[in-house]
Amino acid sequence: MVALNCRFCACELTETVVDLGASPLANSYVSVERVMDLEPFFSLHAFVCTNCFLVQVPTMAAREDIFDEDYAYFSSYSASVLSHAKNYVDKMTERFKFDAHSQILEIASNDGYLLKNFKERGVPVLGIEPSRNVAEAAIEAGIPTRVQFFGVETAQSLRNEGLLADLIIGNNVLAHVPDINDFVAGMKIALSDTGIITMEFPHLMQMLEKIYYDTIYHEHYSYLSLFSVEAIFAHHGLKIFDVEEIAPQGGSLRIYACHGQDGTHSVDARVKALRDRELAGGVNSLARYHDFADKVHRSKRQLLRFLSDAKENQKTVVGYGAPAKGNTLLNFCGIKTDLLEYTVDISPHKQGRLLPGTRIPIHAPDKIKETKPDYLLILPWNIKSEIMEQMSVIRQWGGQFVVPLPDVEVLA
Repeated sequence: MVALNCRFCACELTETVVDLGASPLANSYVSVERVMDLEPFFSLHAFVCTNCFLVQVPTMAAREDIFDEDYAYFSSYSASVLSHAKNYVDKMTERFKFDAHSQILEIASNDGYLLKNFKERGVPVLGIEPSRNVAEAAIEAGIPTRVQFFGVETAQSLRNEGLLADLIIGNNVLAHVPDINDFVAGMKIALSDTGIITMEFPHLMQMLEKIYYDTIYHEHYSYLSLFSVEAIFAHHGLKIFDVEEIAPQGGSLRIYACHGQDGTHSVDARVKALRDRELAGGVNSLARYHDFADKVHRSKRQLLRFLSDAKENQKTVVGYGAPAKGNTLLNFCGIKTDLLEYTVDISPHKQGRLLPGTRIPIHAPDKIKETKPDYLLILPWNIKSEIMEQMSVIRQWGGQFVVPLPDVEVLA
């Protein structure tokens, strides 16, 4: 086997968290015109570093190939995401008093869904977004956005222009960077002397406890705990002074950081309390990770039994959503159109395409009313409440919702 090294501390990776086999890039949706073309699959094997306990997948595809000019995820199509963004801006403005004299920088700003809330308050904003088609949507909406990846080079350019950030935002991006040292070092360069950083990312402990293995895919290079992120930030001269446990993505963390020498922010007791809970939960225990792999395979068998039994009983099952996490789940379980006839998605950027690997067709949500399925499998389970409200019509013909993880759950 080729030697693999930790992307933070460079130690050799030898311990498996879970091997999900080979899978296509999770956001590489297939056009109908290319249905006969070959599709690249890459190893999807998660490791844990025995030195720093950063969980990670090796870099199988260049970031330019993943976050390309045809990136399919637009944040503005989720009511839950929009609500979360507005609440975040309300909270940050109240706590840190950002105003017209402040500079806000968001990394991986997508279509401007979050920054528009600051702009409406008269606070200067700048987005950094590598996917051109998504960035163009933000620019059309009036959000200043630069099409580039963030790291030391980009940060130094911003500093040279005098654009130092009083707040650097990174929601669901820290896990998406192949060179995490370059990324964190860049934030320190771009941060004003008294500025703060907030990062939101799925919490590793939630993934381990709730068997959310579908959050593992190639553009998620790292799977993060407070324990590992503290070490990475400290290595680059940044101090985590507060942390919150928040709901998105099935359970995430929001960390607050500043320059290590900034005495403005004392470290809140919540940081130590969560760090202690992680250690008690086995974040630095190899046995904890080995147990996770066993539960992943058991979860796979349970979902396949449900779908097979539904088919044998002549029940129809279709999907709701075409999220990246759903593509990991479907490819790992080998679920194709014989078990899941189609899926629907509210985003027009996905409709009319096929899911990568499984080639399950994606339709607009109106398809549900046409075919009246017995079960609706919710692939973006993290927003199941939003989906169940949107698709309550299925109850009219006795349809039921199904959530695949952590255990198969049928909901009326």
